[in-house]
Amino acid sequence: MGYILLIKQPVYIQLKHYDMNKEVLEQAKARVGEQVAQWVTTGMVVGLGTGSTAAYAIRAIGRRVKEEGLRVTGVPTSYSAELLARMVGIPVATPGEVERIDLAIDGADEVDPELRLIKGRGAAHTRERIVAAMAERFVVVADFSKEVAQLGEKMPVPVEVLPFAWRPVERSLQVLGGKPVLRMGMRKDGPVITDQGFWILDVKFESMGDPREVASMLKTLPGVLDHGLFIDETTDVLIATAEGTIVHRRRT
Repeated sequence: MGYILLIKQPVYIQLKHYDMNKEVLEQAKARVGEQVAQWVTTGMVVGLGTGSTAAYAIRAIGRRVKEEGLRVTGVPTSYSAELLARMVGIPVATPGEVERIDLAIDGADEVDPELRLIKGRGAAHTRERIVAAMAERFVVVADFSKEVAQLGEKMPVPVEVLPFAWRPVERSLQVLGGKPVLRMGMRKDGPVITDQGFWILDVKFESMGDPREVASMLKTLPGVLDHGLFIDETTDVLIATAEGTIVHRRRT
């Protein structure tokens, strides 16, 4: 098998904040997905993220596989990403079947100026972190609406918790100043269940403070598997703008 493409420099595409309708937003996501797909070369092992923007990248890579004969191996971060990859013709493998990942491509719910992220609206952040840690280069693709001055401005922090422990963890998060809400299914009764069989507490903090300290604190709570704060993983961010351009930012 060929090598895995891992990118250790962040790519960030900056989008200006305009009132945009859904069609314009989807066009922005598609542009950034097409852009990052061009970074993939034959022989790479590519991490395939979860979410709407990452899905555009997966489809674009799939087209290159069919139309150009691109040979890659994808490592999906969720069942949904795996299903999409197989549908578009990308051969897939698990993290245990590859030694490294050359390039991991994923989305984000928020991106701050230091390329720190909140992830997890797709409830796949635990697997996404594993893939990101294996990657030589971890590239985040996003639309302009995901840019924030400080993490937590718009989105809560997802905390993946053992169902047995969700009430004790909820109380601990409240003591720490958070406002946790158990994430419920949209088309089913009961909580959202992750691929690991865990539940999600979405935690809103009045003031995030130092995201690194918050991330460290969350991992110490008994019953918590992982959370959606990504502090050091990102190497590049690509952000699609409303004007049709893509801004590339790298961690220095």
